[in-house]
Amino acid sequence: MGIFVFLPLVLPLTAWPIARLAEQRLHPRTATVLLTSVSTVLALCSTVCLVLLMVVGTAQLPGNPLPDGWSDPEVRESVPRHEIAGKAAIPALLAVLAACGRTLARHVRVRRRAHRALAGLPGTEVAVLPDAAPYAYALPGGRRDRIVVSRGMLGSLAARERRALFAHERAHLAARHHRHLLLVRLAACANPFLLPLRTAVAYTAERWADEEAARAVGSRRVVARAIGRAALAATGPAPALPAFAAPGPLPRRVAALLGPEPAARAWPSLFTTAGLAVWTAATGALLSAMFSANSALTLAFLLHAATPL
Repeated sequence: MGIFVFLPLVLPLTAWPIARLAEQRLHPRTATVLLTSVSTVLALCSTVCLVLLMVVGTAQLPGNPLPDGWSDPEVRESVPRHEIAGKAAIPALLAVLAACGRTLARHVRVRRRAHRALAGLPGTEVAVLPDAAPYAYALPGGRRDRIVVSRGMLGSLAARERRALFAHERAHLAARHHRHLLLVRLAACANPFLLPLRTAVAYTAERWADEEAARAVGSRRVVARAIGRAALAATGPAPALPAFAAPGPLPRRVAALLGPEPAARAWPSLFTTAGLAVWTAATGALLSAMFSANSALTLAFLLHAATPL
């Protein structure tokens, strides 16, 4: 395996330039899909390499249940500085599993709490809760996808702005944005170098829904005004779900809506700053997949050769 087993752990750094440029230069739909895909691939590859390092490190520990051949010198020498790297990978992998487990548990807990709050209400697409606090969010799952909105939020918006709100949340549900958000959260848990991509996807998913809402109501200015009004007093009862006035760079969303509509071009030219960043991130993800696959196959052959039949 050699040094290649370590590269997928740091190759997420190649995706940092695209995290900010995607927000500014790419269509929000393209940016969301691209960043989610790159994050997922890089996180999986870095986790695979942690598992490989853990196997080597665990085989060195006395009393381990692994075959004796797995601690042979040839296996240990497949990882540079195996004494340190192999053993350090054990707590690192445990930390990754614990962080991902907490994130999944929180996601499930928030969704269950949100569904319980709707118990006894009519099973319509829009669930109106009698809360004075203004909030609105998309709630997937259950018998059907639903839009949850408080009376406080509806009272703070005009008729066209309420249409924009509902169009925004329908866009979240139609594009399954909660899945994108969950994937990038898990990816950031697996490798902290992916945190900038998680933040970027949280923004681009909202921008994607903003653009769909603007197309539905026929006015970008109406959507911008609705977001501004909703953000003045909005609270988030379900922070793990896509929300109309979610915390984050709301002024940038409003400014983007007051500007021209983003071009729908899916893949920028290589001879632009955004295109160079996109290709760099894609190349980093491809190399990470190649290195992790190569390391996994190499270790598998070594372990097979070292294991007595």
